[in-house]
Amino acid sequence: MALGDLMVSRFSQSSVSLASNHRYNEDDDDCVSSSAHGDSSVPSRTKDSEATTSSIYGNGTEERDATATATSMAYLPQTIVLREVRHNASEASAPLGTSDGIALAPKWRLKERMKTGCVALVLCLNITVDPPDVIKISPCARIEAWIDPFSMAPPKALEAIGKNLSTQYERWQPRARYKVQLDPTLDEVRKLCLTCRKYAKTERVLFHYNGHGVPKPTANGEIWVFNKHYTQYIPLPISELDSWLKTPSIYVFDCSAARMILNAFAELHDWGSSGSSGSSRDCILLAACDVHETLPQSVEFPADVFTACLTTPIKMALKWFCRRSLLKEIIDESLIDMIPGRQNDRKTLLGELNWIFTAVTDTIAWNVLPHELFQRLFRQDLLVASLFRNFLLAERIMRSANCNPISHPMLPPTHQHHMWDAWDMAAEICLSRLPQLVRDPNTEFEPSPFFTDQLTAFEVWLDHGSELKKPPEQLPIVLQVLLSQCHRYRALVLLGRFLDMGSWAVDQALSVGIFPYVLKLLQTTTNELRQILVFIWTKILALDKSCQIDLVKDGGHTYFIRFLDSLDAIPDQRAMAAFVLSVILDGHRRGQEACLEANLIGVCLGHLELSRPNDSQQEKFLQWLCLCLGKLWEDFTEAQIMGREANAFKKLAPLLSEPQPEVRAAAVFALGTLLDIGFGSSKSSLEDEFDDDEKIRAEEAIIKNLLDVVSDGSPLVRSEVAVALARFAFGHKKHLKLAAASYWKPQSSSLLTSLPSIAKLHEAGNATIVSLHMSPLTRASTESQPVAREARISSSPLSSSGLMHGSPLSDDGIMHDSVSNGAVHQQRLFDNAVYSQCVRSMFALAKDPSPRIASLGRRVLSIIGIEQVVAKPSKTIGRLGEAATTSNTPLAGLSRSSSWFDMHAGNMPLSFRTPPVSPPRTNYLPGLRRVCSLEFRPHLTGSPDSGLADSFLGASGSERSLLPLSTIYNWSCGHFSKPLLSEADDSQEIDTKREEKEKFALEHIAKWQHSSISKLNNNPIANWDTRFETGTKTALLHPFTPIVVAADENERIRVWNYEEGTLLNGFDNHDFPDKGISKLCLVNELDDSLLLVASCDGSVRIWKNYATKGKQKLVTGFSSIQGHKPGARDLNAVVDWQQQSGCLYASGEVSTVSLWDLEKEQLVRSIPSESECGVTALSASQVHGSQLVAGFADGSLRLYDVRSPEPLVLATRPHQKVERVVGLSFQPGLDPSKVVSASQAGDIQFLDLRTSRDTYLTIDAHRGSLTALAVHRHAPIIASGSAKQLIKVFSLEGEQLGRILYYPSFMGQKIGSVSCLAFHPYQVLLAAGAVDSLVSVYTHDNSPAR
Repeated sequence: MALGDLMVSRFSQSSVSLASNHRYNEDDDDCVSSSAHGDSSVPSRTKDSEATTSSIYGNGTEERDATATATSMAYLPQTIVLREVRHNASEASAPLGTSDGIALAPKWRLKERMKTGCVALVLCLNITVDPPDVIKISPCARIEAWIDPFSMAPPKALEAIGKNLSTQYERWQPRARYKVQLDPTLDEVRKLCLTCRKYAKTERVLFHYNGHGVPKPTANGEIWVFNKHYTQYIPLPISELDSWLKTPSIYVFDCSAARMILNAFAELHDWGSSGSSGSSRDCILLAACDVHETLPQSVEFPADVFTACLTTPIKMALKWFCRRSLLKEIIDESLIDMIPGRQNDRKTLLGELNWIFTAVTDTIAWNVLPHELFQRLFRQDLLVASLFRNFLLAERIMRSANCNPISHPMLPPTHQHHMWDAWDMAAEICLSRLPQLVRDPNTEFEPSPFFTDQLTAFEVWLDHGSELKKPPEQLPIVLQVLLSQCHRYRALVLLGRFLDMGSWAVDQALSVGIFPYVLKLLQTTTNELRQILVFIWTKILALDKSCQIDLVKDGGHTYFIRFLDSLDAIPDQRAMAAFVLSVILDGHRRGQEACLEANLIGVCLGHLELSRPNDSQQEKFLQWLCLCLGKLWEDFTEAQIMGREANAFKKLAPLLSEPQPEVRAAAVFALGTLLDIGFGSSKSSLEDEFDDDEKIRAEEAIIKNLLDVVSDGSPLVRSEVAVALARFAFGHKKHLKLAAASYWKPQSSSLLTSLPSIAKLHEAGNATIVSLHMSPLTRASTESQPVAREARISSSPLSSSGLMHGSPLSDDGIMHDSVSNGAVHQQRLFDNAVYSQCVRSMFALAKDPSPRIASLGRRVLSIIGIEQVVAKPSKTIGRLGEAATTSNTPLAGLSRSSSWFDMHAGNMPLSFRTPPVSPPRTNYLPGLRRVCSLEFRPHLTGSPDSGLADSFLGASGSERSLLPLSTIYNWSCGHFSKPLLSEADDSQEIDTKREEKEKFALEHIAKWQHSSISKLNNNPIANWDTRFETGTKTALLHPFTPIVVAADENERIRVWNYEEGTLLNGFDNHDFPDKGISKLCLVNELDDSLLLVASCDGSVRIWKNYATKGKQKLVTGFSSIQGHKPGARDLNAVVDWQQQSGCLYASGEVSTVSLWDLEKEQLVRSIPSESECGVTALSASQVHGSQLVAGFADGSLRLYDVRSPEPLVLATRPHQKVERVVGLSFQPGLDPSKVVSASQAGDIQFLDLRTSRDTYLTIDAHRGSLTALAVHRHAPIIASGSAKQLIKVFSLEGEQLGRILYYPSFMGQKIGSVSCLAFHPYQVLLAAGAVDSLVSVYTHDNSPAR
């Protein structure tokens, strides 16, 4: 399958809508879903017909019958959430792309390219006179440079040989300067060498020495030349030759015992030692034979067989092969000299042979040499590469004559490499066709099957190879095939498949030399190659960002802009083009300027306008359009101005509500880079043209859009909002400081009244102490500001007791900076409400559930000069089975306690002060042992988990080091470094595990739906002392393993195996707890489950690996509700999780019920509660995916259909006393309308919401002390707990099945006041937690003892 088809297939599979994951029974109306009516923004993962919806609350019985016969698969939802790449890493750390993401120091790139600029040819032949130390055979090899020296007069023969040798070399490097010396003297050689070095300058010089007419080199490494009268042989020491030619240089010695010379060079440069000189690395030698060997004298070979192999390899190879082939009987060897064509024309026989020879020798070298040596010898210098390819042939041919060519650097033996068989086959095919081609020059040329066969071999490797196996040896051949138009498409497809195997494959391809080829291909206009080239460049740039320079230099960016603007490519392919362009733009001003000139802004914005909302097929494309625009605008004023002129922010704003968090985060990034930080010292010409009023309006619109997503459900989005607000804060520091001061101005100046917890400081030494100080980042003026005088704290009792240190505040205040907004010109004010909202948002980010984002939020506050001094109780470290989670880092977090500040009530003490004149006292409160002070100072913000660039006040002191860095771009780049055409095949193992869990669940569901429970055993099967100081707040039983999870008021979580009685793990939900944990839920319980932890302040954190000691990781975190009702002090958040729809419902002391889609990590709807009271209990139906019932503080209930435009379906008040609803749940079974509700007054009410507003059963379980209610998901059993140390268990008919009062001990100790109850989802197991820190697990009487 072609790569294009593979890509289309792969991307079409990946873009299937989420609903395809839900395998509901089509006949079950109650568990199938649709958004046929209602708010389209609500996730519709269940399908209910309009008839079912309209009649489900009526008096009919047909629906009940249909429901009763429904399959139990309704209880096994197939929805899986929080399984995207963004959830794989710990959320607490910055998502900085994978380890195989963009690398900045590529190893494949040559340090420098070399060129051989001058060639010196020295021939010492002395024709007709044999040297004294050589005894020649008869007949003897005589041919030199394919000329018989005895066929003409010696002087003419010598001249012809020299000219012919020069011509042979020129085929490999035509642009070099060639100089020939025939039978020279010592002085002539010296002048030749000096002239060549002078001309070549820093380029390489080739020195070719033919010593067939002189004695062998001496043991001292001397070669021989002549005297003027040719009466003596004159020695030439190698040291002198080296001093004349210097470096870089390459030597070819065609003489007997040539290794003598190589040994002399080795001794001269001390190549054997580790500290070889720099010049030796640029000295290359090729020697014809070993120390004790003489050149072949057989007439089968030319006399200069070594030179013939190096300069005319095709002719030499064919002649040598022909004499050993069966074809020698039918082919005249002289035909080889008549092979038609040119060496550089691949459509001719000679050209194709040369092409195949190059591919074969490259492949041999690639597979036997280290990559660094391969690049130096075969990629750095054109002439050197040709000589070494031909040297491999020389080794093969000369070894057949018992002669061993030697080189430096030394190469391993290659004469028996199996690729020579492929060459022999190509040579045989060529020779068999040669007679016909010579007889009839018009015969049509038929290409060799060599390249087709090699591509097939490469394809076979792709089908079965991997990183762990031997790399494909055909990679150099694929590179060669790119030169041919007929093979190019297939080669690119296979190359794309190879590159997709990982960064190791990209590195291999780049090391073999693929880069200049694919760069050149960007100049082609062939449509069929476009998508493959874009894919290949995507994989290359995902590994090596430095290619951006080459692309811009060659104008390659225009190729990708044209592709981006084409409508015939699928969105995911255009996303790749946008990625390539974003890499070109990343930190590269020349790239930004080139793309700006090529109208990249217009192209990207045009596609944003054409995009359809919530189009899942375009998610990746939209994400990279935004990132591309952001990289274009980043720190590039001209592009920012043009973006604002084009109203880019209006076209980006709709993307902030896209369902994909990556798209929203990318849109925030793009909007943030449009903001002017104000680092520039002067206006540009474009800035003069673009009116300041327009700029202010644009930036105000951008900020308002960003403030809308400051509470987004995805940490990926919120972190980008924090970075954008930091940029905004730099441009508007003065006004944000004023807004902060005026916002808290009405508050009391006494820190004690603002912080009620400090009033108890002397009674309990573990109070939380917090004060906030605002100080300038730059102070260059002494002008006074009355605001500062009003806001400072001068008479606080804490100041007098030494808690607040520093000099009294001077009147010059912190509100005035001479560099008002980091820019020279005066910035106009926005609406004060915008600044106030920005300040609120900054504090909200500083209290974010995600530690990383909270760190960013504190960084933003520092930019506007707000410092925080936070003290919190120290936690006991090193409890049994717990990881020590309390950090000594000063920036461990911000307190979420109302004693610090209440964002909505405005309780926040501020101190605007100058830096202390004298060092602060170290002993603030003698005797206060349990308080550890955490000071927030700008210079401390470079904490390891902050994900920021430099320390706040870096060594450079530059303003840029103060800004936090965006992470969405680097993180998104990691996507393209992973395989895009194939997926990891681990689905079978996952399916097997899930099937086992489903089988277990279905067996138990069927069991409890068709059987009754007689009694619950009073004796627990397990007791666990959690050692919680404040008792157990909530508990949870794992459905498939004997695990109970418990949490306390301080948000400590502990996981216990109740069968083995061992503590598995313990950790803190976060470092600054408020009111404890309201609920624990399991997300994806049929798969690898995640632990959802909902805090009473509305924070939701989701953990993975929660049952493994010290391995827990935060997957995501967000605030599920924002704001509270007037007069409400605490949020008292309550939540419920509905796996079937993937929705989390949250409410509390607020006027709405928030519906969060965890797949989108987005608030999709806020449903008005339509009650003056706060919500105290929530329950989402596990049968009907859109039903939700809420209990209120006044004892009333309300049923909602979240799909309907008018979601309130029913309001009733089953509890007579005005007491809050403590527990609430849909009844077990498949009936979607029956509800159980328990109030604090002690009564439990049973309702059928379809038949009547009245209750059909009432149980007076406890009198005014009910604290907990648990309803089994499938078995007909409920349990209630009392503050009066009592648990009661009832059937759905009201029959009491059990009464638990005592622990099973000798003394019969009573149980503690019950704080929480939880049933096992599929077994009759009840976990009960009490204020005495014990958690007990009970079962029914029929259960076997554990």
